[in-house]
Amino acid sequence: MRVCRIYGAQDLRVESVPEPEPGPGEVCMKLGAGGICGSDMHYFLHGRIGSFLIREPLIPGHEISGTVAKVGAGVTRLKEGDKVAINPSHACGRCKACRAGRENLCGSMRFLGSASVFPHVQGMFREYFVMGERQCTPIASAVSLSELAFAEPLTVALHAVNRAGSVLGKSVLVTGGGPIGCLIVMAARLAGAAQVVVTDVVDRPLAMAKSVGADRTVRADRLPDGAANLADVVGEADVAFEVSGSPAAVMSCLATVVRGGRIVQVGTLPAEGFQFPANQIMAREIDYVGTFRFGVEFDWSVRYLTERRVDVQPLLSAQFPLQEAEAAFRLASDKSRSVKVQLVCA
Repeated sequence: MRVCRIYGAQDLRVESVPEPEPGPGEVCMKLGAGGICGSDMHYFLHGRIGSFLIREPLIPGHEISGTVAKVGAGVTRLKEGDKVAINPSHACGRCKACRAGRENLCGSMRFLGSASVFPHVQGMFREYFVMGERQCTPIASAVSLSELAFAEPLTVALHAVNRAGSVLGKSVLVTGGGPIGCLIVMAARLAGAAQVVVTDVVDRPLAMAKSVGADRTVRADRLPDGAANLADVVGEADVAFEVSGSPAAVMSCLATVVRGGRIVQVGTLPAEGFQFPANQIMAREIDYVGTFRFGVEFDWSVRYLTERRVDVQPLLSAQFPLQEAEAAFRLASDKSRSVKVQLVCA
């Protein structure tokens, strides 16, 4: 079978390996669809994301759906042929964070397709892969495998909005109109936001954000004449989500959010850091919070997708067979031509 591995920056290889066999409590899944995430692209382009550095060949891929090919002994919830949404998080369930209901902060987290630990946790960009039964949710509805592959990134967006507190009736700013930014637009709408504004420096993601529910979109690098800052154009925001990973966008959030407002950092900022005007947090009583992966929101995401409460299909730009993984990664890295690119079995 084929498997995609990243050996370092700009070094992606599609290789042949034996098909795996499931053990007790496990299932062997056939890849349905796998979305290329921003973190996958960072591993491909730079050999790292933030402080997570590739130190051995890494199989990326964590936005995955599949069908059950084989079941191991003791598996009771799944059978061959089942369509499945897959949760890439495997928390220990025993540590302080897990016991507090914050599994995403588990100190022993095994998150698929991640170089956050060593040896790395290998991901799912491969034709067949083995999963624990508890990470698989069988789906009986007509939702497609390509839509189910959006369960993980939609969950990231739902967790980010959850970290913002109530957005009911509030004005929301999203800096970065990529896949997660667009999904945050959807999640904020589900949570009752009154107005959602999205900024970016590329036209295509802004057009996509508008199509999925943003009230207004703004080119952050092309403010109208006479506008000193973004707030002069769109007004102040009650809540801002920084999704792009750009220091300039963080500054834009700080300048635009109201006194007593909240900023949620979703994007990964440069590992070397940057100069940050922390006194604004103090003097204006701004809440600056982080959001990392997700917890219970995965179940919400699957439900929203299967009940058609959100429509993620407009975000899908292209699908490539696994053997063309490098071409898929290069398209996914071009925001002017794509939003979400997926890999599928040929």
